[in-house]
Amino acid sequence: MKNVVIVESPAKSKTIEKYLAGDYKVVSSKGHIRDLATTGKYGLGVDLDNDFKPNYVVIKGKNKDVKELKKLVESADHIYLATDPDREGEIISWHLKEELGIPEEKYDRVTFREITKDTVLKSIKEHAKIDMDLVKGAETRRILDRIIGFRLSKLMQYKTGGKSAGRVQSVALKLIVDREREILAFVPKEYWTIEADFKDYTAELVKYKNKDIEINSELEADEILSKLSNSFTIKDIEEKDKKKAAREVFKTSTLQQMASNRLNFAASKTMKIAQKLYEGVDLQNETAGLITYMRTDSVRLSDEFISSTKAYIKKTYGDEYVGYAKVGKKNANMQDAHEGIRPTSINRTPESIKAYLSTDEYKLYKLIYIRALASIMADAKVKATTVTFLNNDYLFKTTGSVLTFDGYLKVYSEYEDSEDKILPNFKDYKSNVVVASSINKYQHFTKPASRYTEASLIKELESLGIGRPSTYATIISTLKDHDYVKVEEKKFVPTEMGMETTDKLQEYFSDIINVKYTASMESDLDDIAEAKKDNIKVLHEFYDKFAPIMDDALKNMEKKAPVSTGEICPECGGDLVIRKGKFGEFVACSNYPKCKYIQKAKKEVTETEKIAECPKCHKDIVARRTKKGKIFYGCSGYPKCDYATWYKPTGDVCPKCGNLLVNKNNNVVCEHCDN
Repeated sequence: MKNVVIVESPAKSKTIEKYLAGDYKVVSSKGHIRDLATTGKYGLGVDLDNDFKPNYVVIKGKNKDVKELKKLVESADHIYLATDPDREGEIISWHLKEELGIPEEKYDRVTFREITKDTVLKSIKEHAKIDMDLVKGAETRRILDRIIGFRLSKLMQYKTGGKSAGRVQSVALKLIVDREREILAFVPKEYWTIEADFKDYTAELVKYKNKDIEINSELEADEILSKLSNSFTIKDIEEKDKKKAAREVFKTSTLQQMASNRLNFAASKTMKIAQKLYEGVDLQNETAGLITYMRTDSVRLSDEFISSTKAYIKKTYGDEYVGYAKVGKKNANMQDAHEGIRPTSINRTPESIKAYLSTDEYKLYKLIYIRALASIMADAKVKATTVTFLNNDYLFKTTGSVLTFDGYLKVYSEYEDSEDKILPNFKDYKSNVVVASSINKYQHFTKPASRYTEASLIKELESLGIGRPSTYATIISTLKDHDYVKVEEKKFVPTEMGMETTDKLQEYFSDIINVKYTASMESDLDDIAEAKKDNIKVLHEFYDKFAPIMDDALKNMEKKAPVSTGEICPECGGDLVIRKGKFGEFVACSNYPKCKYIQKAKKEVTETEKIAECPKCHKDIVARRTKKGKIFYGCSGYPKCDYATWYKPTGDVCPKCGNLLVNKNNNVVCEHCDN
């Protein structure tokens, strides 16, 4: 065997192998092959006394995969490590090199920004070595998340009954809790508006004697109405030609937001579908990746794509529709590692491949395609009109607009929010006096800021520089799965546990679990990846601050009392209370450890509502109990189907291997590939 190419995803390996000649064998690592151990001090897998030296072990269940990969590596002439083109992919390549014992001279690192034949063949030739600065950045992130996640999660479990806490997760929860308290404390303020109704339009009162007007009561509104007649004098007509530019192509966060708002997709669902579109779809005569890499914070476009898209626009819509590539605003936290999310070929229209896509794949591909196409089209042109009217020194205003050239709206109108409000041509009026059919008052009350939706929370996290877009889907899933938030009318409402957990963390960890510190830590991680900061120094600075606060919290944080069942312990007469253990809640004596009575769980196996779809037979996954009362999650089709797991499935599937994601050790992971 001459060459072995190792990628992360089995689906991607099949696509890429079709592009390469017979001298290449493409295999999958099925995601990460190793991770930090759960041994050592606090079970961190990190030597806190030796400059945070990590202790890596092969992930449980991956030994067979690693053994097979080692055999392939030993018999190959050359190894190409082709994991995803981001920091996570870089550290996976490094783990593969280290664990498989690949010599320096025997490997190269390659990245595929898109899974198309030309790009794959070109990327194989443009190989390099593993970027150790990116590895240090990713490794430091993992160590920080392990320390904070493990220690805070165990603290919360012991003191509050909460399931987890985390570097970014807990800040996201704090945003939701803070917003809820802002809403609860909000006192509505009454105000009134006055509008004049004409035949084809309405005009609103905005000023009195050239000063802004505020109407705070019905009495004030009635007083104004008493001074108005139905005759209005046209004071001014202002017309302006304006241009309306398209938005730039999607990046990860804006794709998640738009898919949430327009397609009603959860962020996790969006990323799962986008992964499939990136890795490759079987079309009529080929297998091709349909979009570029979907984890990006850049909106750059390649010169080749811009050129081919302009040619497509000219041919399809005409010269006047050819525009320029929109670049968007440069964000201080932007890594700009690769392009924005776009179709790999502008000639592969959504309709032309609809038959080869599922309904949801088609919807997301169309959204990505149309956004990219529109971003290079000409601006739309609008004639905006503002007309002001006078009535006894009270100034009324109406505005409207007329689309004079559709430009990018030729293709993007179904995704645009605004609608034209057409006004009559006042310049054709013979008189500058117009008569209203009625003048009306309307009562209003100020409203608090809206609760976060999935889309608005993602937007807020990104604007604050917290976390990375590729992690938002997992963060949101964790908050929901751990019962920190519930969703009402598509908006996040914190649960009692969510609010209590936030309060406890803020009582002791407000200097760490806050927006400013978390954003600063993200900047430090970026600097490490760019060789601007020393990773060991950053870890020491963090831990020197974190450790004493943790010690204080362990000693002094008040522990939440367990909930009484109202029953009496048969052994000592104490109260029976609900406690939480490794396998869920159980009932025990409140006098533990003096009394070790535990109420026996029902021996029969019980089944509850559907939790997820079985990946083997597509029947329902339900919660069940073993004869000893331990909860596990298995297929309702047992014994014909033997799928079972100790960890609760989230309902989502792994974007890399297609198996169910589960809540394991307070993290959402895939048991199959540990993604």
